[in-house]
Amino acid sequence: MIKEPDLSLTIAGVKLRNPVIAASGTFGFGREYEGLLDISGLGGICSKGLTLNPRPGNQGMRIHETPSGMMNSIGLENPGISAFIENELPHMRKLGPAVIANLSGGTEDEYEQGARLLDASGVDMIELNISCPNVKAGGMAFGLDPGAAGAVTRLVRRAAPNKPVMVKLTPNAPDLTAVALACVDAGADALSLVNTFKAIAIDIDKRKPVFNNISAGLSGPCIRPIALRMVWELFEAVKVPIVGMGGIMSASDALEYLLAGAAAVQVGSATFAHPPLMGEIIAGIRKYMKEKNIEKIRHLSIR
Repeated sequence: MIKEPDLSLTIAGVKLRNPVIAASGTFGFGREYEGLLDISGLGGICSKGLTLNPRPGNQGMRIHETPSGMMNSIGLENPGISAFIENELPHMRKLGPAVIANLSGGTEDEYEQGARLLDASGVDMIELNISCPNVKAGGMAFGLDPGAAGAVTRLVRRAAPNKPVMVKLTPNAPDLTAVALACVDAGADALSLVNTFKAIAIDIDKRKPVFNNISAGLSGPCIRPIALRMVWELFEAVKVPIVGMGGIMSASDALEYLLAGAAAVQVGSATFAHPPLMGEIIAGIRKYMKEKNIEKIRHLSIR
């Protein structure tokens, strides 16, 4: 048995001390979880979804528990990119893990301006969220259509020449592989998947949908087998690193994604239920590698 496996890796030039990243929207800007776990031990932190201008988020119910999961309709509440850079980024940098800024938007112009601001900032990587409404296209999400996904990826790639761009994909796309290939062709350095699944819940007592927006995003362990299948399939199709996510509740869950070909994983919903979980997952991956005599994390994949 090896004494101490090497969990470090590099994704698109960004060094991570291990493959466990806090997912966007579930870890705030890091400071919210100080004292609840050793944040410095994480591989990276994805910021809340950031838009060019501040957003107040959605009205009404925002979180709804489901069997083996949860639904959310937060609405990208955030302080805006300039406020993030000024007020949150300096503290995020002090926490230790790689800083990944999740860039969202409603129009191509918003994405472009936001990317320019982040390119000039101290973030390590941009995670381009293409699940937001494309207002100019009548509300269709950028990530549903290969043409739209490729166009916004190319725009952000040009607007942020100094930062690696990782595109976060929606599982709701009719042809996820086509969207992924379009993003890679447009210059994506990496892909992260999956975002939440579009779902609906109805309050039978009030006899109306739970959420004001009717539909919301489903996450949690209920989606893991589907998300894992999507990671497996995209590994066959693309030649860039993949960061897998969806329903990770334990080291075993994370290892499934890593064995399926993901270079790293993001942990989201489970952090709400058990804040120290990511530290436990890192320890579990290390223990597994020792038991299997796997020296480096890059040797873990079975693909």
